[in-house]
Amino acid sequence: MKKLFISQPMKGKTDEDILAARKRAVESAEKELGEPVEVIDSFFQNAPAEARPLWFLGKSLELLSTADIAYFAKGWEAARGCKIEHECAVEYGITVIEDHR
Repeated sequence: MKKLFISQPMKGKTDEDILAARKRAVESAEKELGEPVEVIDSFFQNAPAEARPLWFLGKSLELLSTADIAYFAKGWEAARGCKIEHECAVEYGITVIEDHR
């Protein structure tokens, strides 16, 4: 089973919006791959209150390093953290799936 990292814009979104987008990403990735995936939990609901954007990005890159596949959800091209995660995935040979809906 392949490990799936999900990169998605989160700024201004509710937890419900984020979780719904993650569910769609898993379904889409499994359909494209033709097999189930193990989702890497990169949605930090219990982050420290003082955490800054770079803290989140650092943790995300650490998790990305364990992935076989990285799924980039709709709108990733406009989110600076997602763009950095995308560049890292490409440069380090992690298979990329992009949602351009």
